[in-house]
Amino acid sequence: MKKKKDKKNNEIVFKTLYVEETKYKTIITKKFENRKVWQNPDSSLVYSIIPGTVSKVYVTDGDTINEGDKLLVLDAMKMKNTIRVPYSGVIKKVNVIEGQSIPKGFVMVELDIQLLNIDNKEVNS
Repeated sequence: MKKKKDKKNNEIVFKTLYVEETKYKTIITKKFENRKVWQNPDSSLVYSIIPGTVSKVYVTDGDTINEGDKLLVLDAMKMKNTIRVPYSGVIKKVNVIEGQSIPKGFVMVELDIQLLNIDNKEVNS
């Protein structure tokens, strides 16, 4: 028969957790404390979200592109997925070639994004 731990001797420690300017008293697990801290993804990199094969590349290094332009076609899961550029800018580097198999999370294209400020003047990031 297994012995149960005496819970009276274990002190419960509450920690303060802040969520959008509200603080909560809670018990935080070791798994939560040891987790990898979330980082905002780099918006100048275009990652593959699924593994697949590049069937067509529409851009080359140095091309000027507008939001919504086609970057490449990724064949994955019996579908042709057209990858479009999320922002206007310039192609820094294309890291794939036609026929290349790529894993999930692979950096396919690096962008030099041109951001617009409030006065609609272009600013390089």
